[in-house]
Amino acid sequence: MSKHTHQFVETYQGLIGFGLDRETDENTVICYLQKFSDDALMETLRNRLTDAELEDIFSLLSNLLCRHLSEKEYHDLFLGDESEAAENE
Repeated sequence: MSKHTHQFVETYQGLIGFGLDRETDENTVICYLQKFSDDALMETLRNRLTDAELEDIFSLLSNLLCRHLSEKEYHDLFLGDESEAAENE
């Protein structure tokens, strides 16, 4: 069974746009991230991104994860490794 899902983008029927209200902004970011991480798109972009762009993306995401997730949440939600998180508690 897969550890990761991208179902929100498949079922979301609302507006995709930014700046109207918080809920639309949140939903738009989810859709953008899920579309951005699509395997076919990433295969196309990966060799086109500069080293600096790759570093920017990695740094932004790493910083957000560190700022907003506990270690357990990081293991459970990001890594999909619940057993590892349980061992570290």
